[in-house]
Amino acid sequence: MRIPSPFARFNSPLRGPWLTSVFGLALLVSLPIVIITGLLSYIAYSPQLGQAIPADVGWLRLPLFAWPTSPSWLYRLTQGLHVGLGLVIIPVVLAKLWSVIPKLFEWPPVRSIAQLLERVSLLMLVGGVLFEIVTGVLNIQYDYIFGFSFYDAHYFGAWVFIAGFLTHISLKIPRMITGLRAMSMRKVLRTNLSETQPEPPDDSGLVAVDPAPPTVSRRGALGLVGSGVLLLAALTAGQTLGGPARSLALLLPRGRPGPGNRDFPVNRTAAVAGITPDRVGPAWRLTLGGGPAPVVLDRAALAALPQHTARLPIACVEGWSTVQTWSGVRLADLARLAGVPSPALAHVRSLERGGAFGQAKLAANQLLDPDALLALRVNNADLSPDHGYPARIVVPALPGVHNTKWVASIDFVAS
Repeated sequence: MRIPSPFARFNSPLRGPWLTSVFGLALLVSLPIVIITGLLSYIAYSPQLGQAIPADVGWLRLPLFAWPTSPSWLYRLTQGLHVGLGLVIIPVVLAKLWSVIPKLFEWPPVRSIAQLLERVSLLMLVGGVLFEIVTGVLNIQYDYIFGFSFYDAHYFGAWVFIAGFLTHISLKIPRMITGLRAMSMRKVLRTNLSETQPEPPDDSGLVAVDPAPPTVSRRGALGLVGSGVLLLAALTAGQTLGGPARSLALLLPRGRPGPGNRDFPVNRTAAVAGITPDRVGPAWRLTLGGGPAPVVLDRAALAALPQHTARLPIACVEGWSTVQTWSGVRLADLARLAGVPSPALAHVRSLERGGAFGQAKLAANQLLDPDALLALRVNNADLSPDHGYPARIVVPALPGVHNTKWVASIDFVAS
């Protein structure tokens, strides 16, 4: 016998299997994209080189491969989708939770082993998606009020969510298909408020026992959620698309346009990194290691080497990206100059010490890409201090943090 819950008076006439199934279908299409692109972002950080966070993931270790450099916009696409779509689906997630809230307060909470499995998966799904959304939004705001490592928590939280998601859809897909067939979308979109009726009572637990008069039609509810999706898309897409749309990317505090080139954001300034003018002045030298003897070059010597120009994007884990025209010395040429013509690895160190920003390891395919540069100029002008003067790494499709600024040394490791 089902005992009434003190929370049982959820009497909206809109709730029912059809509306829940529509929101569920939208999430069934979008959430796998968010999941896959998030896992690809972890792989792009080259965990096999020990520079992804978290580094030790135990049996959750992914199939690893060297992150490709072609197409050059690969990370821009995957991370732009991950962050952008993760923000855009927030109204759908909230609407889906609203549509199933009576199920969350069913009493007694467990009546069978099958229902126990369903509720555990629901806890992992709802808790996981809310945790990922909240921490993700705070991360793109650089607001770490939660007091723990975002990267560790977001990665392991993602796996909790993935387990709940896979379990839940395996249990609910047949019911979702039945729910979608219960009503015609064309008919719903033609039904106004005065004609809106509750769905027929069933055993789903979603249809109100004593429905109240409707205050909005199902068409209106879908329009409200869709408007929220479009609004967030308008406030998000510019971070990846660039151009005039970038000024609308209100959720990206460091991805917003800076002075000078209005479509060339600065994520980490020289002042924040502690790079003072005297450290990048005439006394600056680049040291190339790994060969028979270190090779030391000043900026004039680097400028005298054969220069290569490429138009390449830089994409940040927070979702923003920009495409600029870079000029400098190919990393493959520097490896040969250092006496390591076939490098398997390179360790790049910055004048900025400590943390992920101060160093990066590059795999062989990243070093030998013909467009992989130690850039000296951007858009036909010397790099500014905020963009990495006197020299910075620019490698196609690499996460922005590994395009190290203010490079001090590159140590090549022979294959």
